[in-house]
Amino acid sequence: MPNRLRGEIAAELGDRTRKLVLTLGALAELEGAFGAVGLAGLAARFESGAISSRDLIAILGCGLRGAGESINDSEVAQLTAPGGATGYVRIVAELLAATFGAMAPAKDDAARPPVPQDA
Repeated sequence: MPNRLRGEIAAELGDRTRKLVLTLGALAELEGAFGAVGLAGLAARFESGAISSRDLIAILGCGLRGAGESINDSEVAQLTAPGGATGYVRIVAELLAATFGAMAPAKDDAARPPVPQDA
């Protein structure tokens, strides 16, 4: 069972419920993948709300690997989620909230989740 106090979540991906967590190593991997300078740069990128399909794959992959799964991004890209694209975004939003705390959206974005964009 995931421990939210440790930043862990559970999500249905592929054929089963999996645990995801962005460990320090996973966050370092994301900093490199996104060219972010430090955790503040990474958080600022996520707070912008702009997220591509490749971003979703990278974040999900890091979360799965952080929880101990041996999975590469090509395999992550093949996983299904309930609700399709919206499901992937929901899982990533939940994982980021568990990692960074609830990030306050801009006033006019309060009711909208991040929208996937082309990379």
